Amino acid sequence: MTKLIRPSRRAVLAGGTAFAAALAMPSLSRAAARPIFTHGVQSGDVNTSSGMIWTRTDRPAKVMMEVSTTESFADARRLASLDALPPSDFAVKRLVEGLPADQDIFYRFTATDLHDMNATSEPIIGQFRTAPSSRRSVKFAWSGDTAGQGWGIDDEGMRTYATMAQHRPDFFIHSGDTIYADGAMQDEVTLKDGSIWKNATLIDEKRKVAETLNEYRGQWKYNLMDAHILAMNAVCPTFFQWDDHEVINNWSSSKDLTADDRYTEKSVHVLAANAARAFHEMTPISYTPAEPGRVYRTINYGPMLDVFFLDLRSYRGPNGDGMEDTLTDASRIMGAEQVAWLKRELANSKATWKVIACDMPLGLVVPDGDKIEAISNGDNGAAKGRELELADLLRFIKNAGIKNTVWFTADVHYTAAHYYDPDKAQFQDFDPFWEFVSGPLHAGTFGPNKLDATFGPEVKFVKAPTEEQGPNLPPSMGLQFFGLVDIDGATQQMKVRLMDRADTKLWAITLDPQGLSL
Repeated sequence: MTKLIRPSRRAVLAGGTAFAAALAMPSLSRAAARPIFTHGVQSGDVNTSSGMIWTRTDRPAKVMMEVSTTESFADARRLASLDALPPSDFAVKRLVEGLPADQDIFYRFTATDLHDMNATSEPIIGQFRTAPSSRRSVKFAWSGDTAGQGWGIDDEGMRTYATMAQHRPDFFIHSGDTIYADGAMQDEVTLKDGSIWKNATLIDEKRKVAETLNEYRGQWKYNLMDAHILAMNAVCPTFFQWDDHEVINNWSSSKDLTADDRYTEKSVHVLAANAARAFHEMTPISYTPAEPGRVYRTINYGPMLDVFFLDLRSYRGPNGDGMEDTLTDASRIMGAEQVAWLKRELANSKATWKVIACDMPLGLVVPDGDKIEAISNGDNGAAKGRELELADLLRFIKNAGIKNTVWFTADVHYTAAHYYDPDKAQFQDFDPFWEFVSGPLHAGTFGPNKLDATFGPEVKFVKAPTEEQGPNLPPSMGLQFFGLVDIDGATQQMKVRLMDRADTKLWAITLDPQGLSL
């Protein structure tokens, strides 16, 4: 059995209080007398001067917040308190601004019971490092797909998170399918060899598909019961995006639930609204005042790196055959406004590397029955349907002279490296680029998917189940994947490593930055 990675005192502890005790459920009589923090801490969307912080209490409480550049909190800055109340399910988060660049930041929460102002919690502490304002080496991880296909928290926990945490990345990109709201779990699953997978910890919300707001919240609470996730959250910011399983499989606004007997709520719009609220309540994703529910955004992470997060769910038209000859609102997957934003942000970026975090891969064919779920339609021909939107974007990147764009994706539950070469493509008006695919973190392993030749992708590496192994392998089979990216502060080279749960380096490449002025 794998040893659980616990946060060190330097990272998480306060006043001698153990992390596990700080997260204890309110069943102990001592804990019940005063507030506790139920699901640890989280941070996210960190840049050179700010970052989001998050926690949740077990009751109505006034949550006091402090930030410091030292573990001792000797120089602590006290922030205005926030109230944890039932409308947000007692979750609170805030943007902490005015932070120094390239600095370890410790943050501390303390909660006071609103019904008894003499009842105060033990403190809980998290840590992150702000982005650099000058060149220094940067490391980040990425992957997707947590607790899918019925594979929940077993006696080893979600081990891939523990493996990632050992590398101490500056941040982690969760590339979607952050929960599986449509994936009801059972206590036990019989594996092909006759052994039993036990979901050691289940809550009622995981025994059925999510429909209500509280059921969607429960999906997030379940993941936050895993010790590996809690430990990583305490020391590493997570930059979240979403895909379909945050709502329902292959979700779009046109999803028809009429024949799905699992759902009494037949409106996908109601499901999506509940899911979106839970997503924003339960994660440290930043918010845009003019559009509070927006997922696509830019994180400026110092002079060498900008990260552009896409949302291929909220603005797509219905899944179809992907063979439209003209680009219309119905055939888009990003939507005109998001594409305009991405073009503008890419053109304005001064960073060496422009990382595009996309929740679905570009050249892989992802079917939805007899329809197309992702971008590529599988005909290996000229750009059509959703491919027209991607073709327009790639042409813009070339014509605008934008260098060093790299795509990082997930969704397909295996890991791969793809090189897109216009000389081998049907649509050729673009510069060559790389796409790296990773996942799952803790879900069934599938693949590999077919490649569409429209944009000339070539498989440079792939690791997926063999035909003999078959689909939907459990996490215990070891085919759980994540990626590591190191950007060297001296050379500005980008090294990409594809890793597995056992921390095996499966494949690696070092990319040289193009177009740098000497």
